[in-house]
Amino acid sequence: MKIATIFTDGASRGNPGPGGWGSIISFNGEILEIGGRESKTTNNRMELTAVTSALSGLVETKKTENVIIFTDSSYVLNGSTKWIHGWKRNDWKKQDKSEVLNKDLWEKMDFLLENLNVEWNLVAGHAGVAGNERCDVIATSFADNNPIDLYSGPADKYFVDIKNIAPLAVNKDAKNRAKTKAYSYLSLINGELVKHSTWAECEERVRGVKGAKYRKSISPQDEMDIIAEWNGK
Repeated sequence: MKIATIFTDGASRGNPGPGGWGSIISFNGEILEIGGRESKTTNNRMELTAVTSALSGLVETKKTENVIIFTDSSYVLNGSTKWIHGWKRNDWKKQDKSEVLNKDLWEKMDFLLENLNVEWNLVAGHAGVAGNERCDVIATSFADNNPIDLYSGPADKYFVDIKNIAPLAVNKDAKNRAKTKAYSYLSLINGELVKHSTWAECEERVRGVKGAKYRKSISPQDEMDIIAEWNGK
């Protein structure tokens, strides 16, 4: 069984602002880097574009149906594995009946996932995962409108050690996350987000409040991902 491995990342200079995305596709001994730019966009849209663009090529060529994806976007992962089912049932509406942001890309993702077997992995951004770091370089270069040369060629000649996932911070194990020191605590009540330095402060705000959301973040990137996740849903 042939499996494609994909690393992705997105970036925006402002939210909205100029943005870029980058992906690495590893398949059958070959590496392909791809990337692109939008002049006015959001980080979430670029993260999502990076994944859909990479998957589209696999569906079009029909070389494989089996894919492993590494992304640092909780928005993309949760949207693709959880929220998309409810959105589709509700005619691409969120819980508050407003239209899902980036609807065009989520409809595209829905089509792609029907044609592929995907294993999702959430990594911590800027944590030393070589593939993710390279995608960040590609994405930010496009966001800055100064794109770099993209590699296409044999995997054994590739200058990025994408097999190096030793620092991988995959959030599959809730116990490991629980043991990690908090960077901040976040609470969301009626659309108002507050960052807390201690759990006691967070707990005091959300205790007894119907519909309140709260979560511990373990890094600046994780904090951004949680906020993006809440905004997306």
